[in-house]
Amino acid sequence: MKILDLVTRTFRYTNHTVRDSEGHTHPGPPHDATQSVLEIVTDEGVSGYCFGASPDVIAQVVKPLVVGRDPLDREKIWHHLVEMQRGNRGLSDRVLATVDLALWDLAGRALGQPVYKLLGAARDKVLAYASTMCGDELPGGLDSPEAYAAYALACKARGYQAFKIHTRMPPIAGTPNPREDIAICTAVREAVGPDMALMLDSFHYYTREDALRIGRALEKLDYEWFEEPMPEHSMSSYIWLTDQLDIPIVGPETAEGKMYTRAEWIMHRASDISRAGVFDNGGITPVMKIAHLCESFRVQVEIHSPGAGNLHALCAMAWPGKYYERGLLHPFIDYERPPQWLRTIDDPMDDEGYVHVSSRPGLGQDIDWDYIAAHEVKR
Repeated sequence: MKILDLVTRTFRYTNHTVRDSEGHTHPGPPHDATQSVLEIVTDEGVSGYCFGASPDVIAQVVKPLVVGRDPLDREKIWHHLVEMQRGNRGLSDRVLATVDLALWDLAGRALGQPVYKLLGAARDKVLAYASTMCGDELPGGLDSPEAYAAYALACKARGYQAFKIHTRMPPIAGTPNPREDIAICTAVREAVGPDMALMLDSFHYYTREDALRIGRALEKLDYEWFEEPMPEHSMSSYIWLTDQLDIPIVGPETAEGKMYTRAEWIMHRASDISRAGVFDNGGITPVMKIAHLCESFRVQVEIHSPGAGNLHALCAMAWPGKYYERGLLHPFIDYERPPQWLRTIDDPMDDEGYVHVSSRPGLGQDIDWDYIAAHEVKR
């Protein structure tokens, strides 16, 4: 089998979220937006797909490197693309991820198997946690400790056994505010009771002192973990914080360096729980390397963000990943409605809080090609 072509298709859809000036996602008025899908085409009539492609980088950088190769040589292709990242800033880990995911999807479709089975299945469902959007100033949204508490109760009623808070952050006036973070976390714990697992992902640029203050409050509230309270490029700050606190510290999440950076954090005891994600680290291929690295050191690894690729990776991990991150959630957003380019959501959840991986070939996405064709933007 040989790769004949890499094709990207861009299409319009109606988006119901907006980003503030700091990049945080919130509910917003409906507006036009675009999405792209990558198709890797082979000479045997089998293709693989991934959404979120960067059409120009795919066409100009990736395509010349992979056309003519065997699409099952994922490891060889991935390493070549990693080598080409040096001096090519456009070739981001997100671009690597779209190519790697499309190759895994292609392999599953060619063999008639879901990706998690190709990886070596360990389970077919995983416990989810409700992961909120960052706080806002929307009445009835996530604008106060009481609002977070009410929403945590709604998520508990839906079946979630765990709930993660993203607190209110800039550009909201008066934030970041350690006192408010602690008040939100306290209100949520008091509302849901002692049995629901709770986590905090707070402002990412707190000082050491503020992070320590929040962490000590979370210990008293019996939170499951404390995530990314400081810049991750300062590994020494995380070494200091992890040494000060008993609550598990999670990281790194967004720091560059794939499995190499995670190895350094483990070696230097900069966190208690490692973090990985297909779009953070460059695909399923590096995520599984991180999972095996963490298993070797008996370090828990938690997967960042929802999506088919992360769910298949989680279901191939015999070593925790304990949770699937389901979100970002908000009282004004209907998460159960699939995006317009899919007929079903990637991560259906049962009443006990478990997300079930698709048994369809490849990544298992039920793509609505009629919708894409009807809304395609011609380049």
